[in-house]
Amino acid sequence: MGFSPVGLMVSIAVLAPNLLILIFPPRDSPPEVSVPLVFAWLERSGQALCLVLPALTEPRGTVWWSAPAALALTGYYALWGRYVLRERTFAGLYRPAGGVPVPMAILPVLIFLATAAWFASGWIAAAAALLAAGHIPASLVIARAVKHDRRENLAKP
Repeated sequence: MGFSPVGLMVSIAVLAPNLLILIFPPRDSPPEVSVPLVFAWLERSGQALCLVLPALTEPRGTVWWSAPAALALTGYYALWGRYVLRERTFAGLYRPAGGVPVPMAILPVLIFLATAAWFASGWIAAAAALLAAGHIPASLVIARAVKHDRRENLAKP
């Protein structure tokens, strides 16, 4: 382990679009939802490790794994573009795309899994698995609540 500028760039590339929430906050408020504590802990642990470990790991694997990471990152950026350029609603952050239920939760996991293969790091793979175990189920819980909340608001006279 040692400092990795490439790993730091991967972490920043995944984290950076989240700052758009500060500049372009949702125009509506989030629904009241309770994410099970186990998912919240797994999600936060996975997020922290996925942001730190690549910056501490030198790439040692096959460089072609950077292509799937870049492809997933491009999709992630496209979804952030969809959020900013369209409705800017809380539901927009959890909207399905191409049959994928919560793509803005799944794509970061795919980026870090590809990075784990690219860097030949079991540690990054484990961090991505933690992220997947928390972030995806938590996002599905929130997506269901957003969908339910939206239906209730449409039904009001």
